[in-house]
Amino acid sequence: MTSVRGAEEELVLPGARTGREPERSLRPGPRRMTPEEVASRQRERLLDGVARTVAANGYTGARISDICRAAGVTRPVFYELFSGKEDAVLAAFRGGTETVLRAMQRAYEETGGAVDWPGAVRGGLGVLLGLLARNPAFATMVAEIESVGPAGRRARAELLASFRLFFADAPAGPPGVPRGELVDTVVGAVHAALLRAVDEGRFGEDRITEGAEPAPGEGLGALLDVLVHVVVAPFGWPGGTAPSIPE
Repeated sequence: MTSVRGAEEELVLPGARTGREPERSLRPGPRRMTPEEVASRQRERLLDGVARTVAANGYTGARISDICRAAGVTRPVFYELFSGKEDAVLAAFRGGTETVLRAMQRAYEETGGAVDWPGAVRGGLGVLLGLLARNPAFATMVAEIESVGPAGRRARAELLASFRLFFADAPAGPPGVPRGELVDTVVGAVHAALLRAVDEGRFGEDRITEGAEPAPGEGLGALLDVLVHVVVAPFGWPGGTAPSIPE
């Protein structure tokens, strides 16, 4: 698990940093950074500001002026990079969730993949829970995505559909049950459980300092065994034997 943990610790999600950290500021005077590098840094700071502001005030209550203040970036710069609040929130959502999915896929492959599907599921979910617990602002912003409106609901649907890749190695499932519907229902159940925990503020991030999985029984870590069971239980192994859940 060392490689999974090391890779996870290198991940930075929107909202993990403040836009006003001294080392991220752009000081006046001659610059060695190219205009593209300056724009990239300002965009990263704004995405952090987006996640923190939406987490604190909700999507409806988040103002562009608040986002800019949190990022330490001016409104004209904001509008050079984003067409508006919706565009910025969707960019933070999509960029962050793509990073989380890559980390989950890496953990899934390293902890079992097709050889040990329940173990791989546990590895992927452990990374997901750990990242959300360590990044409560991002997790809360993700929970707010429906408030964006139709575009937010489309982004959420795209995210949930992307989780189908983790079922490629799963057994066929119960006879007569449409596989696609079963997978989407399972993914929806996991998503609902995570949203409930985030809404209740059950992060426990102060206890998650290292490792791919949060501590069992603490914050989001309390969900790990439940979510693994929810995912693997509907897919019995050949011969009707239910897969065991790794300890």
